[in-house]
Amino acid sequence: MASASSAPSIRSIARAALDAGAGVLRLSPTWVPRSFLQPGRRLKLHPDDLYAFGLSRGGIDERWFGSTTEAANDNRTQDEGLSWAVHEGGRFLLRDAVEELGADIVGAAIWKRYGKWPVYSKFFDNMGPIPHHMHQSDAQAKLVGREGKPEAYYFPPQHNTLSNNFPYTFMGLEPGTTREQVARCIRDWNKGDNRITALSRAYELEVGTGWLIPPAILHAPGSLCTYEPQWGSDVFAMYQNLVEGREVPRHLLVKDMPASKHDDIDFIVDQLDWSGNTNPSFKESHFLRPVVDTCDDAHGDRWIVYGRIEGAQLFSAKELTVKPGASVTITDRGANSIIVVQGSGRINAMRLHCPKLIRFGEMTEDECFVTDAAARAGVRYENTSETEDLVVLRYFGPEVNPQAPNL
Repeated sequence: MASASSAPSIRSIARAALDAGAGVLRLSPTWVPRSFLQPGRRLKLHPDDLYAFGLSRGGIDERWFGSTTEAANDNRTQDEGLSWAVHEGGRFLLRDAVEELGADIVGAAIWKRYGKWPVYSKFFDNMGPIPHHMHQSDAQAKLVGREGKPEAYYFPPQHNTLSNNFPYTFMGLEPGTTREQVARCIRDWNKGDNRITALSRAYELEVGTGWLIPPAILHAPGSLCTYEPQWGSDVFAMYQNLVEGREVPRHLLVKDMPASKHDDIDFIVDQLDWSGNTNPSFKESHFLRPVVDTCDDAHGDRWIVYGRIEGAQLFSAKELTVKPGASVTITDRGANSIIVVQGSGRINAMRLHCPKLIRFGEMTEDECFVTDAAARAGVRYENTSETEDLVVLRYFGPEVNPQAPNL
C-alpha cells in the first residue's frame, strides 16, 4: 500500500476514512518483536512468520493496538510499534491523523492536556516468564527525556486456552526485604543467577482477571497472554539477570537511566518504589476482578481495567459481549481503541471478524479506533452469528471514565 506523506493529504485521507466509517478508523495489525523473549504462539500469527523481522531481532510476541508510540527496540524499523489506518487501498499513521485532526479524534480534554493520544494497549504473549523488571515513573524517565509507564493486565480467555510454561507472576518484594539485599543482586550480575525473585512472591495467574501495576514496581510477568492498557512509553529496567537459563544483558537494566548512573548501585536500587514493592497487602492493592457495568439479554459490558495511580485515572478498559443475533448501541465518554477476540459482526457499518490465523503483513478486520465524537454519539455493535458471542476489548485514555470502579 502507498502511504501518505504530506500533511494536507493525510488530513484529507483521514477525513475521508472517518466519514466512511462514521467516526471509526480501520487499523491494520502492528507486530513487535523482542530479542530477549520467546513467543508464546497465541497471537494467531502464522508459525512461519514468528521471526518475520529476522532472527537477530527476536520472535514476535506482541501486537500493539491504537498505538502512536514507537517501540524502544534496538535496530527497530522506522514505524515499529505504530498503528496504521487503512482506507480504500491507502494507509496513514494513526499518529499523523491525530497530529492533523487533534481533538476531532482523541477529544478536546485529552488534546488540550497532552496534544497526542498518550496511551496504547497490546497483547503480550510469551512462552515462559520474563525478567523481574519495573517501568520508570515520569520523574525518573524525564532524566533521559522519556515518559513513565504505568500499565495494567487482563488475561482474556480467548487467548489463554493454553497457559504455557509458567502461569505465575512474581510481583514486588517480600515485606522486610532490605536495600542491601537488592544491591547484592545488582553487584552479582555477572556471577550467575542473581536470584532477585527469591526476594519476591509469585502469584498464580487467573484467566479472566487482571492487575494494575504502577511505575517502579517490580514484576516478572508469567506465561499467560495478557491484554495490557498502558501509558504511551516503552521504558523499562530489567533487575533479573537470568531467566530459564537465558542471559538478560545488563544494558537492559540501565537503558533508561542516565549514563552517569549506570554503575551507581545505590541509584539503581533507589529507582524502586520501596513502600509499594514491600506492601504487605500487595494483592489487595493491585488485583482486578471484572466488574459488570451494564447487562441485559442482548449484551454484557464489564470493567476489566480500572483504578487510579497516585490519584489519576491514566487508562481504563472494558470487555463488551454481544449475544448471537443481537445488536446494541454503546455510548462511551471518549475515544477508544478496540480489538475483537471472538466472533463476527459489525461496528456501525464496518465489518468485524476475529481471525483464526494471520500472515505477517496481512490485513485483518478485528481492530478499529473509535473517535471521541463517534463514541459520545453511540456506536452500534451487531453480532451477525447465530451461535457465537461477539467479544470486543476496548481501552480508553486518561480521565475518560470517572465513573469506573476504583481499587
